[in-house]
Amino acid sequence: MELLDAIRNRRTTNSRFLEKPLSDDHIRTIIEAASYAPSHFNSQPWRFVLIRSREGRDRLGKIAGRSMRAVMEKGEFWKRYLKYFRFSREEIDKSGDGIYIDNMPAPLRPFIRYIFSEKGAEVMNKLRVPYILAIDSKRLITTSPLILAVLLTKEEYRKGELSGMYSMLALGMAIENIWLTANSLGVGVQFISLPMEAGGEHWAECVAMIDPPENYEVIALFRLGYVDPDAKRPTIDWSSKQRKDISQFCFDETFGNGWRSGRV
Repeated sequence: MELLDAIRNRRTTNSRFLEKPLSDDHIRTIIEAASYAPSHFNSQPWRFVLIRSREGRDRLGKIAGRSMRAVMEKGEFWKRYLKYFRFSREEIDKSGDGIYIDNMPAPLRPFIRYIFSEKGAEVMNKLRVPYILAIDSKRLITTSPLILAVLLTKEEYRKGELSGMYSMLALGMAIENIWLTANSLGVGVQFISLPMEAGGEHWAECVAMIDPPENYEVIALFRLGYVDPDAKRPTIDWSSKQRKDISQFCFDETFGNGWRSGRV
């Protein structure tokens, strides 16, 4: 039951962490947990780079801030993920998925549905939403004690081949081990998505910082730190605690035949 509780209570930490370095013991425990994830033929294709220096975190924070602003000003983010935005508890109760945008500055609240729409980019820019989000993004990363870069060896991660799919599956399971172990130690985790979303020079700068050999590919970045129970939420924030009913995504015998407990 303790494991199930850990799985059910796992959350992304959107707020700032305590200004306290992660202990070497906790880092070792978290990374060791990743190594116990299953992988094809025990290939263990993952590699990790720890970024803890103030210089490194400041640099990544600046990249993330620029990336956030670039993506938001273009409006591409909203177009790509519009179908996942929820603006009321009624909507999340009905869908069981997506993100509930429940934290907005008071002046923006009347415009929330329009801002988070395909046509809202112009208004969003006038209301300086990308600027607000960029500042929050930069601060969150620069104040995070640890940035974790996740890589795969190209010897196994060969796109378009089965080994590429197997490697990505293995990495996903390793990341879940990291997340659950971190949470058990009071350490929060958040995926840093915007430099990758922005692509181009933004992501290239992140990769250049990590400086991997040619036979390794940087897949993702995460920020980790001790959870601060008193931390304020970001200026614009959302939650995603709701889950679909099992019958909506688990089927008996054939697809679409919703699973029901006790059915024979």
